[in-house]
Amino acid sequence: MYEKCPVCDQKYELETGFWFGTGYVSYALSVAFSVFNLIWYAVFFGISWRDNSIFIWLGINTVLLVLIQPWLMRLSRVIYLYFFVYYDESTKDLEKPKHHHS
Repeated sequence: MYEKCPVCDQKYELETGFWFGTGYVSYALSVAFSVFNLIWYAVFFGISWRDNSIFIWLGINTVLLVLIQPWLMRLSRVIYLYFFVYYDESTKDLEKPKHHHS
């Protein structure tokens, strides 16, 4: 991951340990994804303890969560950064900041 945005020069890690909060966002996304999977699975296949279909759903959901984890981590960083950094659309055409080396 870049240290700063190549377009606007925004520093990504606002403070040491800043990204630890993304764990909560990633967890919320994972729970939402799991609930969505449970609903569509129950609608199309039915779910029950008697035929162990809940365990089939659990296995499928676990595999899907592992497969989409890199995407979820990236998405959680974007969402978390939006909480703290305001993006002003009108500044997108401004000239990139010049780096001054002392």
